[in-house]
Amino acid sequence: MTTNSVFITGGTGYMGKRLIPLLLAGGCEVSALVRPQSVNKLPEGCQPVIADPFNPASFVNAIPENSTFIHLLGVSHPGPKKKALFYSVDLASLKASVEAAKQAAVKHFVYVSVAQFPTKVMGDYQEVRRQGEQAVLESGLASTFIRPWYVVGPGHYWPLIFNPVFKLLEIIPSTSVQAKALALVSLKQMLLTLQQVVLSPPAKHNNIVEVQDIKNNHRTFEANEQQPV
Repeated sequence: MTTNSVFITGGTGYMGKRLIPLLLAGGCEVSALVRPQSVNKLPEGCQPVIADPFNPASFVNAIPENSTFIHLLGVSHPGPKKKALFYSVDLASLKASVEAAKQAAVKHFVYVSVAQFPTKVMGDYQEVRRQGEQAVLESGLASTFIRPWYVVGPGHYWPLIFNPVFKLLEIIPSTSVQAKALALVSLKQMLLTLQQVVLSPPAKHNNIVEVQDIKNNHRTFEANEQQPV
């Protein structure tokens, strides 16, 4: 049985620190790019790679050939006032990751982007992520873009108070498309989607996982778990 090698940026972040144990439990060998001061924040069993996320030369040799590269690094708690950071952190680190991944000949590049249904409030964030996706496509790497809107989980539960409103908007014809495109997804749904993408990569060279796909992946996973073995 071939072991899946995974290289991840943002491994100590909100999703990364929860995803790594799932991948390790699934038999993956996981290494993560990390700053020196954050090494002890990585989950046990993950191999730290101390490097500069904005300098591909500093970590390209640590990326296993034919591995899966997961890019999660980005500004925490993105908001309308962080436009400059979206470019200097999110986009700059993504471009460095793409360059390193291409040089290392990875087999699959996984990018957590954002829903691309047009909005006014987070337009800058969406534009930066769109440019990130374009950079991946131009690299020629086989890729998967996962496009949540808002991920609900520990410390991020406040949007749930609007859930009844969101559900209503989904069934009103004039707002249904937008409401479904920008629906909330749970942290568990995101983690299961990422796990599935890594362990069972899609057949297509470039794959896009939208909000409703994230929700459906979760339902399919739970249904399969309930089937008798």
